[in-house]
Amino acid sequence: MADTMQEVSKEKKTLKVKLVKSPIGCKATHKATVRGLGLRGVNSERVLEDTPAVRGMINKIAYLVAVL
Repeated sequence: MADTMQEVSKEKKTLKVKLVKSPIGCKATHKATVRGLGLRGVNSERVLEDTPAVRGMINKIAYLVAVL
């Protein structure tokens, strides 16, 4: 029983994020957040670990990205 509990805790939750709007014309901090998430051009996607920091970054630029 203990082995299955450890396996579940090792499994990391992830979020798939897609850049759907260009950050051109946005605030510099928002552009930096897009780059910090690893998103480059429009329609680029990344699978990110679900942490409070990543959620905060996504929340900051919610008008530019879609969570799939």
